[in-house]
Amino acid sequence: MRLSFLEPLYKQPGPFASVYLDTSRDAAIDDPDAAIELRWRHLRDALMSEGADRDSITAVAGTVGSDGDVPGTHGQAVFTAHGRLALLDELPAPPSQDTAHFGTLPDTMPLIIQHAPGIPYLAVHVHYGGRHSTDAGGTVRIEAEAGTWPLTKVTPGHRLGEEIPVGDWTRAAGEIGRELEGHARRIDVETVVVAGDVWARGILVRRLPASLRGQVTTVKGAGESEPGRALLEQRLDGLFRGRMAAHDRALLDAFLAERARGGASAEGLAAAVSALQRGRVKALFLNDHPESPFRLWVGPEPGQIALAEQELRSYGTREVREERADAALARALVGTRAELVVVPERELWLCEGVGVLMRYADPTSRE
Repeated sequence: MRLSFLEPLYKQPGPFASVYLDTSRDAAIDDPDAAIELRWRHLRDALMSEGADRDSITAVAGTVGSDGDVPGTHGQAVFTAHGRLALLDELPAPPSQDTAHFGTLPDTMPLIIQHAPGIPYLAVHVHYGGRHSTDAGGTVRIEAEAGTWPLTKVTPGHRLGEEIPVGDWTRAAGEIGRELEGHARRIDVETVVVAGDVWARGILVRRLPASLRGQVTTVKGAGESEPGRALLEQRLDGLFRGRMAAHDRALLDAFLAERARGGASAEGLAAAVSALQRGRVKALFLNDHPESPFRLWVGPEPGQIALAEQELRSYGTREVREERADAALARALVGTRAELVVVPERELWLCEGVGVLMRYADPTSRE
């Protein structure tokens, strides 16, 4: 997963207030705005106890709950610095718990985790309920959306809508297929999910460009899509649950190959920190452990990261602070333009929950 979406945040100086809050507005909540306000009060007290300045707290307060137009269950990640909003991101799912932190580095790892698996896809729903013949009356209606899962749950992608007379469907399906190919190409789609009437969608699939036909997965039914949410959301949730994006899978395969031959890979926190210090990391692999007790020492620059305070000071770094390891690693990855791959522990256990694929092998490590 590329972390370029965080670059604007790290260009700003800290300290940062980082807030994760459930801002769901669904039918199960009688007064969602009152519930959000109550949760925010608890987080405000937590920020004050950590020494957050009044301007930063005011900036968060002016942003929390501003996503009233987003339906269903979801959350917000809010980052402020020096009394200004530094980054606002809608979360596809509510955070496991509401949290607030004030410190030198922003607490970005929970946001990164919610961006995973980051699968670029195209969803297509073919609406038709008439007789399966091109001489029937009525129309075939097409809905399509290109997006990245799971972000399209709260930030829908580009939507295509067409309504075609049944008699023209065979010809029009080819034209729609070429239009879909253009949308798919823009985001390098890896999966095309097609739902709806079996006969009508079959005509469309057969007339899709060859570049898309091999990526098609058909799903039964569709489920109604809630306005403002992802097209075919329920079907996509079942299809993509536990799946990695193809790009991340390729990085993991490369890591495993290098590990098997003792090449450009390493495991453990110390090895990861050493590689990040030298800008050698191509991708970092992480078992997601929100409760991880590990901490690291950091300086003002992304590559200034170490296991011990004295190590940083020996390099001439004067301003050093101890931070949570995940916050320090996230900043180092963004600053060195390395990628992050979240790997379920059940699929691959990593020493201390961390592994790295190097940009190149260290010749000094070979005998």
